[in-house]
Amino acid sequence: MNGRFRAAWCAAILLGVAACSTLNPTAPKLYTLTPGAVTDTAAPKVDWQLLVEAPAAAAGIDTPRIALARTPTSLDYFADVSWADRAPSMVQGLIVQSFEDSGRIVSVGRDTVGLRSDFVLKSELRDFQAEYATPGATSPDRVHVRLSAKLVAMPRRTIEAGETFEATVAVRGRDFTDVIAAFDAALGQVTGAMVGWALRSGVHPAS
Repeated sequence: MNGRFRAAWCAAILLGVAACSTLNPTAPKLYTLTPGAVTDTAAPKVDWQLLVEAPAAAAGIDTPRIALARTPTSLDYFADVSWADRAPSMVQGLIVQSFEDSGRIVSVGRDTVGLRSDFVLKSELRDFQAEYATPGATSPDRVHVRLSAKLVAMPRRTIEAGETFEATVAVRGRDFTDVIAAFDAALGQVTGAMVGWALRSGVHPAS
């Protein structure tokens, strides 16, 4: 094999390896959560329609990466894992599912469907991270979720009610699946409480 041919052959091999690494990157392990159940037995069955906007969120939360706060003033992310969608989009879908699963509303959907609605649910995801609550801890020991919501009547665009929902759930183990279980429990508490509140707060425009 002459020098020129050997150089061309080596270059082809290197390009092939680079192409393979580009086409088959190491993908993070994806996680999602489940909708929260409405525990408020007094929540009424309503005859109005609702559209749910994706929650607003700061840049540190508006990402598929799973947030981790080592101190109250810092934000980091777990390596090699990710939410299946950006956190606000995932939460939006779970809020819709929580309303649907309640069986207490005529119609609910994401605001992107463009349907007419009696109310729009606007919210802001203010906390959505695992936290180190104990100094010197070797792993996060709690998950903190905080969601501020406003129920807006259409077409007047008046705010009918506003509330903030918050949950902190302990991480009961050292495995990452224990962290995800705490996220699931905390968000479930928040969305379940928010759905019950919205059903009680909404008054049909015709009534």
